[in-house]
Amino acid sequence: MAVIEQDLIGVNSVLMPAPLLSISPTAANRLQAMMNEKQLDGYGLRVFVSGGGCSGLQYGMTFDDETRDGDATWDAHGLKLIIDPISANYLRGASIDYQQDNMLAGAFKIDNPNAVSSCGCGHSFRAKDGQAEEEYEGYDQGYAGGGCGHCGNG
Repeated sequence: MAVIEQDLIGVNSVLMPAPLLSISPTAANRLQAMMNEKQLDGYGLRVFVSGGGCSGLQYGMTFDDETRDGDATWDAHGLKLIIDPISANYLRGASIDYQQDNMLAGAFKIDNPNAVSSCGCGHSFRAKDGQAEEEYEGYDQGYAGGGCGHCGNG
């Protein structure tokens, strides 16, 4: 008698966790084009949150070719994304899009469900968690300073 093993109800299936944040194909394509222009082979997009900005925390993005202990990494639309563990707490569920306003101007927009308020320009925010400012005091991973550099507030 032959035994055929089937997992008909998915008992042995491994569910992949949802990515920390999503990125639109338009944003991924624009970022890949920027990396190609700068000849940044092997780089990914590091998305982070740092203390500062006129709302308490501010978003940042940079091209990076190194991962650090605890970083989350994954690919989306052919783009490698990197997030440090502290920023992950404030970016979970967020999405990044690229909006072309006209032929000359375009901007990346982050829609973050963890933000209760944000700066008028959208580059800084206040988190639902009241400990955010305390947790981020003095923490910027070497990426950003204080104040909102986009609208002049902060």
